[in-house]
Amino acid sequence: MRIEHARDRIDEAGFSFVLETPVTAPVTCEVTAWDQMRKSNNVASENILQAACGLMSVHGRASGKIQSLGLNYVSTMTAALALQGAVAAAIGQLRGLSFTGAQISMASAALLSTSQYLADATVGTAGENLPGVDRKQVPAPPFVSSDGVVFELETLNAEPWLKFWTRLGINATLAGKGWTAFLLRYAKAIAPLPDELTHALTQVVYADIAELCSQTGLSICPVQTLDDRITDEQLKCEWLNGPWAFDLTTAATAMRHTKAHHELPLSGMTVIESCRRIQGPLAGHLLALLGAEVIRIEPPGGDPLRGMPPLADGCSVRFDALNRLKSIREIDIQSASGHAEIMELAKNADVFLHNWASHKAAQLKLDAADFADVNPALIYAYAAGWSSNGGSSLRLNTMPGTDFMVQAHSGVAHKISRASGTRGGTLFTVLDLLGGVVAAQGITIGLFNRLVNHTGGKVTSSLLSAATLLCSEDFQRQHHFFEVNVPFASRLNNVYATKQGMLAIECCDDAALQRLFQLFGKLFDDKQIDVQQCLCELLLTGSAQEWAARLQQAGVSAAVVIEDLADLQNCSQLQSSLSRGSYTQVTSPWSFQ
Repeated sequence: MRIEHARDRIDEAGFSFVLETPVTAPVTCEVTAWDQMRKSNNVASENILQAACGLMSVHGRASGKIQSLGLNYVSTMTAALALQGAVAAAIGQLRGLSFTGAQISMASAALLSTSQYLADATVGTAGENLPGVDRKQVPAPPFVSSDGVVFELETLNAEPWLKFWTRLGINATLAGKGWTAFLLRYAKAIAPLPDELTHALTQVVYADIAELCSQTGLSICPVQTLDDRITDEQLKCEWLNGPWAFDLTTAATAMRHTKAHHELPLSGMTVIESCRRIQGPLAGHLLALLGAEVIRIEPPGGDPLRGMPPLADGCSVRFDALNRLKSIREIDIQSASGHAEIMELAKNADVFLHNWASHKAAQLKLDAADFADVNPALIYAYAAGWSSNGGSSLRLNTMPGTDFMVQAHSGVAHKISRASGTRGGTLFTVLDLLGGVVAAQGITIGLFNRLVNHTGGKVTSSLLSAATLLCSEDFQRQHHFFEVNVPFASRLNNVYATKQGMLAIECCDDAALQRLFQLFGKLFDDKQIDVQQCLCELLLTGSAQEWAARLQQAGVSAAVVIEDLADLQNCSQLQSSLSRGSYTQVTSPWSFQ
């Protein structure tokens, strides 16, 4: 498999690459900033897409301040989805479809990241009903100890949480209120904890807090700096091996050959998914968008997250946003009859996907080796928390591999904190989302390999490997893979208040900075002026909409910041990526030719 650049740029807003393999015709993948069918004079850039597609808004909820993530997040999501689309098109060729190309936009990748939050914001007329943010209150988590250690706490159950806080002298009622607020991290990207909880931790040294966590069953992880992570031996494995570990060596001489049923590359293929929360379900959702029939395994009575408000047609819209295209089978996977039912489904499946805790698959006798005799052609996919190559330390494997814990350990939280001026990462589930994309990408590559080499096997990805992708430039710089020259213009990547609304401006190079200066004429002729202060004062004379139009016309990348996600429905550049119903759904990020 080989990727070539077809040309550096289609126009100022996009580029393309060609995927070539010995067994398929070349696939050209076009990547644009906005809708691939529209022209836009708004130049693409990372922060502009974060502003225009609502990511800045969701990230800023916890602090009450609209701000960039400080990561090349949309770019990384787009790159992963673009490669997956190209490989899927090649799979389509092998299955009888005549694809020659795939298309994706950065905007569609960004909107995919906000799909659950957008569903929440657009169901009915009540909106998201977010609690107000006290700007005087220090956002938490992460937390800080009396000796200055910044750390994350995690538990998926209320009992350890209540034990921990009552041992610290917090009454049960207040601890319960804190638990309710703590759970909002995953649903709303906020965690309005009572001040008494965070204050109690500032009176105790980190070692004692860690010991109390051990006694009560709570998990704890310090927020590592990027320098800390670079010295981690596990990083070398993740970095050198890439975001997946493949063990695609199982002989599959009796492999089924299925033709595509419809004009989507994975149509006619079957995926069995046994996942919870975001990472695994998003991976299954992406495979469904590519045409696969996804059979979702839920416990008897259904996934409890189906009942999480707000609801539409009796189902949580947040849940539906990631699972609406799947069929449901309620199976007790811990029972003998449930195990037999899973194995029967697997006989004719193409993929088995799960994101269970470490070692649970072996305990259930549903590990890759257990399926080998039943279906040697099966692609067994594990969307893990900590490791994609089995090299995680025992300490990590005993902690929940959740988004916020992996942010803390991986350096992502520290990277975000430096950009945001906070002490930790984001409550926007950046790793769950990117981890789901990486998992689906690895599965698609595994399916391509199976069609070409007639082998099944296992593909593992993780939130930790997704985090490594987000810090790739930092690791490359540390190892001197390339020199990084940060121009003066980078100081103008910012969000500004205007007479009406917020405005994001990004000058990615000196030429863009010069165009900005030319737009404002003699105002910037004085080399002694404070450019930032001058811009802040000037932009208050007009609305964000007016300034965005003027800046875009001058060739300066700018966008109105979406503060209310419901406003995304009214953005003309995003309409092909959205579908209105009982809530606003994000459609497939891919189109194929």
